[in-house]
Amino acid sequence: MSAFLEIMFWPFLACLVLTGIHAYLGFHVIERQVIFVDLALAQIAALGASIGIIFNYHFDSPQSYWLSLGFTVVGAFIFSVTRFELKNQANSKQSIPQEAIIGITFAVSAALLVLVLSRSGEGDEHIRQALVGNILLVTPGEVMKILIIYILIGALHFLLRDKFFLISQNPQEAFAKGLNVKFWDFLFYVSFGFVVTSSVKIAGVLLVFSFLVVPPVCAMLFSSDLRTRLALGWIVGFLASVLGMTVSYYLDFPTGASVVCTFGVIFSVLAAVRKCFN
Repeated sequence: MSAFLEIMFWPFLACLVLTGIHAYLGFHVIERQVIFVDLALAQIAALGASIGIIFNYHFDSPQSYWLSLGFTVVGAFIFSVTRFELKNQANSKQSIPQEAIIGITFAVSAALLVLVLSRSGEGDEHIRQALVGNILLVTPGEVMKILIIYILIGALHFLLRDKFFLISQNPQEAFAKGLNVKFWDFLFYVSFGFVVTSSVKIAGVLLVFSFLVVPPVCAMLFSSDLRTRLALGWIVGFLASVLGMTVSYYLDFPTGASVVCTFGVIFSVLAAVRKCFN
């Protein structure tokens, strides 16, 4: 047990930090029906970091981080301005779903990532790291850094929660109230981008996506109350972290992939339970 705690303590704390912010942001993503925006922004963040390699910056260097963040802000701008632009003027409904724009952005970013890293001798390793990360090697300093970032982002969302939830749940009402919805959308996506950029660096695209989507989806199976859903989402993230890391340690599987698969198992079990009581 002591060996398990010695190896898994900081990765487990990192997963708890990821759960705290991503379970909350996941509800916004689901309300907006842009499920894959996290994947797209995460891929853009990874692309930004890979661009640093061209300038001889290490994939994990501060310079690559800021390049990654800059690319993510551009992605945030694209998603905020296209949310209400691609609509049929006759019925005020979007004729082209924003999810299509998100999907195109993800595919192009992924292809560019492959092209850029094909020029690197360690390109295959960087691509793997971008996808699944290496959370097992997370350091105490990295955990504290993302904790501080997420506390600041969480405080921002708490202070502006009424506006953020309004534009996520009922944007037409926000327009009617005279809010600058595009501005608040951009601010939301920028804050979201800060989280994703920091998360992808240590956890990879797939694990970050799982922490964002699976906990709120599981919670929505059993409750319609936001506070209850948030509590259930945190519980699901906690259980997936504990079980996934235990499986990883005792069966010698990659940690990130183990946690992602555990999320899948938990969702399947909860969905089956919900079906039985429906």
